[in-house]
Amino acid sequence: MAHEAEINAALAADLGKSPTESYMCEVGMTLAELSFAQKHLAGWMRDKRRLTPLAQFHARSFTVSQPYGVVLIMSPWNYPFMLTLCPLIGAIAAGNCCVVKPSAYSPATSAILRRLLAACFAPEEAAVVEGGRAENQALLDQPFDYIFFTGGVTVGREVMARAAKHLTPVTLELGGKSPCIVDATAKLDLAAKRLVFGKLLNCGQTCVAPDYLLVDRRVKDAFIACVKKWVAAMYGENPLDNEGYVHMVNQKHFDRVMGLIDPAKAVLGGRGDAASLRIQPTILDGVSPDDPVMQEEIFGPVLPVLAFDEIDEALAFVNSRPHPLALYVFSQNKAVQQLFLRRALFGGGCINDTIIHLATSRMPFGGVGGSGMGGYHGKKSFETFSHQKSIVQKYTWMDMPVRYAPYTPLKDKLLRLFLR
Repeated sequence: MAHEAEINAALAADLGKSPTESYMCEVGMTLAELSFAQKHLAGWMRDKRRLTPLAQFHARSFTVSQPYGVVLIMSPWNYPFMLTLCPLIGAIAAGNCCVVKPSAYSPATSAILRRLLAACFAPEEAAVVEGGRAENQALLDQPFDYIFFTGGVTVGREVMARAAKHLTPVTLELGGKSPCIVDATAKLDLAAKRLVFGKLLNCGQTCVAPDYLLVDRRVKDAFIACVKKWVAAMYGENPLDNEGYVHMVNQKHFDRVMGLIDPAKAVLGGRGDAASLRIQPTILDGVSPDDPVMQEEIFGPVLPVLAFDEIDEALAFVNSRPHPLALYVFSQNKAVQQLFLRRALFGGGCINDTIIHLATSRMPFGGVGGSGMGGYHGKKSFETFSHQKSIVQKYTWMDMPVRYAPYTPLKDKLLRLFLR
């Protein structure tokens, strides 16, 4: 809280975030996670009693939480403050010492993180390592007790492979192409408003941003018109001139996203300003599954649109692709909602909204398959960074003879009575 002005300045320097967006998505969420951990930590730390099987009479069973030891936290550039400190809160709460490696693409935020953590912790408790690929490689050579990585799939594979050399457990928070499904029963204007919020937050540089739109053909044109209306309402007729509109993190990322835009299919936007690294909110209609924009996570303000005639087509399309980190369904039909909840495999998501499922400390957040493994937030963070020991404390006032040889017909009957 004492460093909020410096944090805001760093996020503005790295990404062009406004103070309000910085608080909503970075500082405020970090404070909420910290407050939740402080409130509940004493309960999480206690030994947990478990029922003891009758075959182990007389005994007490319980689990004990123990820190892994020294943890490496590797964080990304898109939410460089929150995605560094939220896992760190869980690791510290669980009792670990931590090495924090923020992204080289957000140097101003990395610098304030280093100063902030140096003011709170001795270096042997928590330390920040700044730098780029060379520092990443050097850190991954070390035999850490646990590694928590947030970033892209390609680097995530390398982290997992390097961790395997030391048999180090990992949590991987990755990404992928998160679909947004809109059926004919959806409240189109509200759905468009919430989709625009989720898609353009941080200018699309969000791991759970809606990556592509699957919309019922009957309402496609009406829905696109609503999306255009809300883009203008939130960011103005020319978002490139809006100082509150976040920019791409660097030239490389700007060029990559611009390369995914097919001008012939752009029904909104399509232009970028290399000087400011801003790209217009862009809608691509008539997109094919084979188009370049459908081959990789966009991580920018570009929304490809694909139409479907039957809802089962949309489900089949989602399930034919790698499991996404998030999925969003806009529908008033409960059967459609349940169809995607029960038959599509994804990390997490929303019904009739976007993004907000991760903004709570009361539910875990994480991916599945190609979008990651493991989870965190709230109690799950404490559990992620803790080893759970199972303990049986056997009392000594008696000793049941059933388990000891020689085995007799009576012992066999007793074992079958207890173990079934």
